[in-house]
Amino acid sequence: MSKTFSVQKMAIIALMTAVLCILAPISIPVFISPVPISLGVLAIYLTAYVLSPLDATISVIIFILLGTFGLPVFSGYSGGLSKLVGPTGGYIIGFLFTVYISSLFIHMKKGIIFDVIGMITGLALCYILGTIWFSYQQGKGFIASLLLCVVPFLIGDAIKIIVAVILGTQINKRLAHLDL
Repeated sequence: MSKTFSVQKMAIIALMTAVLCILAPISIPVFISPVPISLGVLAIYLTAYVLSPLDATISVIIFILLGTFGLPVFSGYSGGLSKLVGPTGGYIIGFLFTVYISSLFIHMKKGIIFDVIGMITGLALCYILGTIWFSYQQGKGFIASLLLCVVPFLIGDAIKIIVAVILGTQINKRLAHLDL
């Protein structure tokens, strides 16, 4: 069997999908924003550390499909197509870009600063896509939507990046012998 489709690789993809399904629903409502604080972004970053860009994207696609089919894996233990096409669905779709770009930068192995640049770049794209979708759904201007759905989360997301760098580098050290 080729390395691309090894049982070990499929198991790690499934494991990271499970991590996403466990962490992403954990959320705290924010009274100034319709978008909750969740651990989804942290799970996305950990997935980016553990898996190659393609495998990480596959993991997130599976996560999104599970949520779309009704499993309560989205923030606040919600799921269903209505969540995906609702006002915050653009951020969920944006996870695909966040994980791919983050993983791409991380797996270039150019150092922690490069990892952080990749995570910020991926999250910025997620924020742009999600905010455009939210703005469209809610009939609000882009800047107003950005102030409502992104600005309140910048400090928390910076903390998630720091935690991801610490945990991700340690996880990668322990998984190095698996040759994923």
